[in-house]
Amino acid sequence: MITIEIKAPYLIFLGEETRKTYAKTGSGIVDWRPELCKGQLNLIENGLDLGLPRMSVEEAAAAGIKSLVIGTASVGGGIPDQWLETFENALLAGLDIVGGVHKKLNDIPRLVEAAKKSGSKLIDVRVPPANIPVGTGRKRTGKRVLMVGTDCAVGKKYTALAMERDMRKIGLNADFRASGQTGIMIAGRGIPIDAVVCDFLAGAAELLSPDNDADHWDVIEGQGGIFHPGYSPVSMGLLIGSQPDAFVVCHEAGRTEIEEWDNFPLPTIEQVIERTVSLGSLTNPNIKCVGVSINTSNLGESERQDYLNDLSKRLGLPCVDPLIMGTDAIIEHMLG
Repeated sequence: MITIEIKAPYLIFLGEETRKTYAKTGSGIVDWRPELCKGQLNLIENGLDLGLPRMSVEEAAAAGIKSLVIGTASVGGGIPDQWLETFENALLAGLDIVGGVHKKLNDIPRLVEAAKKSGSKLIDVRVPPANIPVGTGRKRTGKRVLMVGTDCAVGKKYTALAMERDMRKIGLNADFRASGQTGIMIAGRGIPIDAVVCDFLAGAAELLSPDNDADHWDVIEGQGGIFHPGYSPVSMGLLIGSQPDAFVVCHEAGRTEIEEWDNFPLPTIEQVIERTVSLGSLTNPNIKCVGVSINTSNLGESERQDYLNDLSKRLGLPCVDPLIMGTDAIIEHMLG
């Protein structure tokens, strides 16, 4: 795995983004490491509000902020040219810049030159470790639970973090395993699975969750979705390499189509369970679904409970919103 060190406190950069779905990096860090986040920087007046004070680069530097963290996660993961002046000013003001998008900060000469002048750092998170092996499929010691999704941005990372928290509360030996840039920024370590060459995806997942004690659980952050027309390969590689004993399906209530892929209907939860078991049994014949995590932010309180109760009755599995109810019901079912 890679390990990163980000100097706190943070200024979360949101660019021109107005949608929380495409600022999941910033949102995730604010939600799970709020004590480290002291401001946000928007390039437009009506930009997304994460509840942090709005600051310019100059105000952030004066406030003692140490790192500007790119909080956006748009399709393709680029760095638009119109951001570069802001980033250059941040570097010259003494701030490090932390990026988890596919475009590497260290591949942009203008930023490299500014960093050299000021002594600030360009920290690229989405860089996998060197010499990742091809997956072996060998059975590993320890236990694993993987988050799988009906789509992207449906709560896989949040569910994994909530499960790790709740498992540790009851004395279980559990560790969150970050497979994406936001999770790595939160945990300080992990492997950015979607930046790995396809032939080595399963091997990277094996490195992410190595042999461990018999009573130890790796709680693995999922990626994409196995029905996704663009991102299914990374999801399948992570599934095969993780060889999970258990998995949790993550879904957003009310979503009916793959986000940003018009006319691609979302799979049913039953379809996700069936395909995950079918594919995952290649490396773990005992794989099973242990629960469903639902983002119910679009539902009212009474509607939420009816939705979860109906779904649980239909599937015969515990169904929870982890941010409202916690994940105890899923953990209890998993330990069975």
